[in-house]
Amino acid sequence: MPQLPQNPEPSATPAPAKYLVRHGVMRFVGEFDAPAGTSFRRGEVVIIRTDRGLESGDLLCPSTPRAVAAIPEPTRGQIVRAAHADDQTRLADLKTIRKREFAKGEELIVQHRLAMQLVDVEHLFGGERIVFYFLSEARVDFRELVKSMAREFHARIELRQIGVRDEAKLLADYGDCGKPVCCNSHMVVMPPVSMRMAKLQKSTLDPAKISGRCGRLKCCLRFEQDIYEEFQAELPPVGSRVVTQKGQGRVLAHEILARRLLIEFEDGRRLPVAADEVLTRL
Repeated sequence: MPQLPQNPEPSATPAPAKYLVRHGVMRFVGEFDAPAGTSFRRGEVVIIRTDRGLESGDLLCPSTPRAVAAIPEPTRGQIVRAAHADDQTRLADLKTIRKREFAKGEELIVQHRLAMQLVDVEHLFGGERIVFYFLSEARVDFRELVKSMAREFHARIELRQIGVRDEAKLLADYGDCGKPVCCNSHMVVMPPVSMRMAKLQKSTLDPAKISGRCGRLKCCLRFEQDIYEEFQAELPPVGSRVVTQKGQGRVLAHEILARRLLIEFEDGRRLPVAADEVLTRL
């Protein structure tokens, strides 16, 4: 008896490709699903759908679990398409629209006599909402202001109070090093920075020289802190007594990155000594 042909197993639908995309004026980074059968290039401008609405973003790279794990609170959504000519025109028009909205926003703030400083405006690509970022030394009751803005702009209005470091993230351009400020380029979150870090790294304690564009301690002090702490832990503590090839003495100071010690010997000499020349600690 002839055998009937068996139905082939249905082929599994390949999982959509995922990419990391940076979007929004606050430079959120998240993982976004691409439409089936599509691929995108690094640096390409894409139109994405997030929980805020339709936005534009810069495609960074294909997503990997390791990359996503390194992003605090990644956003999620879908890539709708690569930005085409009409989208680019829309993005250019939004820059002009944002300027008008900023000027009108400042005018409305004055009318409502609110103690707040408008910093920036974000108009989503799809027009679902307009976000106003502002500075204020205290909490502000802006409910009436929101109503006035909604009547003026005919859109959903969101007001977000930010700090001075966020202001730098939005507006700053270049740092003292001559490169774009870190908070405006690669940083996703603002790391805590303390004066203790500046002291450990032997930085000048002149506030004018160790403060960033936001007026707070520079974020770059945090970048090398782990290495300084690791190297310092390998050195004899300041004040301890050690025996070296040059004699016995007391540690006065560290040159952490050079891994050297300033030692005062029993005969009164003060000499720099490499850490590997220490024979024992007393």
